[in-house]
Amino acid sequence: MKNKSIHRPRLKNLGLLELIAIALGGMVGGGIFTILGISVAMIGNLTPIAIIVGGLIAALAAYSYVKLGVYYKDEGATYSFYKFTYPKSKYAASVIGWLVIFGYISTLSLYAYTFSAYVISSTEYAENIWLRKSIAIAIIAVFATINIVSVKGMGKIEDLMVYTKLVILTFISIVLIQHGQTDFKSFMQNMVIDAQGASMLSILIVASLTFVAYEGFQLVINAVNEMEHPEKNIPRAIYSAIALAILIYVIIAVGALFAIPMQDIIENQEFALAAGAGDVLGSLGANLVIIGAVLATSSAISGTLFGASRQMSVVAKDGYFPKLLAIRKQTIPMNAIITMAGISSFLILIGGLKLILEFGSITFLLVSLLMAIANFKIRKKTDSSTLLTLLSIIGLTLGCFMILYYEFKNNPEQMWAIITLYFILSVCAWLFSRKKGVQ
Repeated sequence: MKNKSIHRPRLKNLGLLELIAIALGGMVGGGIFTILGISVAMIGNLTPIAIIVGGLIAALAAYSYVKLGVYYKDEGATYSFYKFTYPKSKYAASVIGWLVIFGYISTLSLYAYTFSAYVISSTEYAENIWLRKSIAIAIIAVFATINIVSVKGMGKIEDLMVYTKLVILTFISIVLIQHGQTDFKSFMQNMVIDAQGASMLSILIVASLTFVAYEGFQLVINAVNEMEHPEKNIPRAIYSAIALAILIYVIIAVGALFAIPMQDIIENQEFALAAGAGDVLGSLGANLVIIGAVLATSSAISGTLFGASRQMSVVAKDGYFPKLLAIRKQTIPMNAIITMAGISSFLILIGGLKLILEFGSITFLLVSLLMAIANFKIRKKTDSSTLLTLLSIIGLTLGCFMILYYEFKNNPEQMWAIITLYFILSVCAWLFSRKKGVQ
């Protein structure tokens, strides 16, 4: 059955390697380094298990995105899927558009700030907050310019950054495993001990929190107008990227647990891997980790700007954002890219990035659940498995409950702040939908 989307001309600039790089660029950013500390604090040596479970949740979420992406072939992705599946729910489509775009903007701010923290981490200016903010804003400007100038150039740069960072981080983690104070037998024994003390609830909470480290695979669909053979490359790119992300995250976690004392991982969090590599390999090891982290955040910034700006342009074309954001030069949504860069820079200036991170994490988990529900509705059209789609709904619902429970128990003020953000964005979405004369 023919779908409802209106296909725009495709320039087919991006091949499979570029698409995998875009997805990995969006996923392997600063998230894994921060999550490592939280996970070790909660479940110790069981961290690799939780990371794998989190990856399985991401794969379940990806199933519906892949099916909907191949069926609709629309770069509006999440927003367009919901709009086409529920054509009468105009306000709901507007809300999803606003939430998804600001979820991407929040992660963009986080990636840029993490980039700046690593760049100056080994200098005397490491604690200079305004220097951090200035560098973060500057790197957003750099990648906004690259995205505006050339799609093909962005793809090649993304390839280089993503695959280089994977090699560096994998190399460092393997070296830590080989030279760490813990051997494999002792590590497995420690896992058994931790399994006796940890609850299944704790493992599921950590797995749900880990979802933010897998957020980004959706960016592949935003490139549908610039990709070759979308029917084949959408599923290949997304599933390959998730599998590679799981592998690299597990290697990083095991390397850290083999070589770095748990208390150091918990206290240092994102800098723990650099410190551990420094203890084993000296300054060379620490510098390699810093380079890997800088490449990780750089590719995440580039991939997020690329995909999310195209989704913002689609939402604007429908009238739920200012029409100015829909304007393009060829296929490049320049105004959307500039706007995303500007808002992200503003968020960096005002601070509160931990709150913004949690907002992004919960938002993408909830939106992924809505996509699974949408796919279930039209599962015959998308040729989806009823069992897998139901498993997606159950897994993502469980993940939502787990992360909200974690927020409620550990930081209820932050939970209410996130609810307030949802309220503000919902009001904005309502005002724009009302402009169009819809209820």
